[in-house]
Amino acid sequence: MKRESFRSRLGFLLVSAGCAIGIGNVWRFPYIAGKNGGGYFVLFYLLCLLVMGVPVLTMELAVGRASRRSAVLSYKTLEKPGQKWHIHGWFCLLGCYLLMMYYTTVSGWMVSYFGKFLTGAFHSGMSTDEVASAFGAMLSSPGEMALWAEVVVVAGFLVCSFGLQKGLERVTKVMMLCLLVLILVLAVHSLTLSGAAEGMKFYLVPSMDSIRENGFGSLVTDAMNQAFFTLSLGIAAMEIFGSYMSDEHTLPGEAVRICALDTFVALMAGTIIFPACFTFGVTPDNGPSLIFQTLPPVFINMAGGRFWGALFFLFMIFASFSTVLAVFENILAICMDTFGISRRKAVLINGILIAVLSLPCVFGYNIWSDFRPILGKDVLDSEDFLVSNLLLPIGSLVYLLFCVTKWGWGFDKYLAEANKGTGLRFARWLKPYFQWVLPILIVIILLQGL
Repeated sequence: MKRESFRSRLGFLLVSAGCAIGIGNVWRFPYIAGKNGGGYFVLFYLLCLLVMGVPVLTMELAVGRASRRSAVLSYKTLEKPGQKWHIHGWFCLLGCYLLMMYYTTVSGWMVSYFGKFLTGAFHSGMSTDEVASAFGAMLSSPGEMALWAEVVVVAGFLVCSFGLQKGLERVTKVMMLCLLVLILVLAVHSLTLSGAAEGMKFYLVPSMDSIRENGFGSLVTDAMNQAFFTLSLGIAAMEIFGSYMSDEHTLPGEAVRICALDTFVALMAGTIIFPACFTFGVTPDNGPSLIFQTLPPVFINMAGGRFWGALFFLFMIFASFSTVLAVFENILAICMDTFGISRRKAVLINGILIAVLSLPCVFGYNIWSDFRPILGKDVLDSEDFLVSNLLLPIGSLVYLLFCVTKWGWGFDKYLAEANKGTGLRFARWLKPYFQWVLPILIVIILLQGL
């Protein structure tokens, strides 16, 4: 079967950035920044993204581009005879399934809230308690939650069924360009609010008060975590796009561009949220509830609040759905490559499978609310714990060791692949950093997560 490829470099960059840009940027980043007092956290986040995120991203892309295969077969193609690195490919597939088991549910929440603003279910005059209680009402309704989760599953696999160029690339390019326009419009609007100056000062101006309150170690660790997890590295979600890309451009250059787009969206999300929070007297560190319980009352109290609320959740849909499409494509590619089945058959099998596997997360908030499988966590948090705290850091460590040690593919082969083409290159003197410092940083993230 002929290997698919992207129609354009812009398509590769937008699809890859779309995979990285997700709920972690527009949901997690603002409240983690708020918890750490903004300022210094944002600086350390950018530094960690550069020294950790970019190198590990190039490793996933290098394995994909050198092998022209998906997760399992990429290792088999590059590993030495008798080695077992390819076993990690199966854990990558497991990680993608686990991620989509709850990501589709959360994406469904975005669709539901977009509909509520669009149809006027959220409107001016509602009390803060009324708006906040809508989230609990949605969680307690398995029918509503299942409906929107399955809409996301069906829509995602429908797009992917048209193939890489006609489906994933074409739809993601339009969606990502719309996302970038939406986020700029929302950010400009937020900067016109009365509390914008105070909010942006808190967000971007470094203050020693934040370090004194939260501790330097906590701030740096949170910055490392956010920089690492924002790119979804370790489960081959990026590796598959390396297998579709050309040899024209170096991987460090492409990785920097992907990270720049990802970071732009995260920073703009903060620009939307912090001015709004300071204008309406909302604390910006309200954790996961910020998006669904804290911000909707803020929107309905604005002039034209229904419009701005609908735009915000449309932006959230684009951010989450771009990740859904990218991970679905990875699942399909692994199934097509490894089992030799057609795209249509892979879509049908995996569409049914993920539609069913998404239901435990839906039911975990209502009919299975007493089911707490891991460390007393509910279903969604248990699934997220397995992916974010185990599979992503361990998977990234495996990719790293495979690329830079003599027991794997080897640093020289990795470096040659990474530097192939025109653009930014890694220097050979970085080898000790890649072999010794990076693994230690990833182990620190793993241990901190546990």
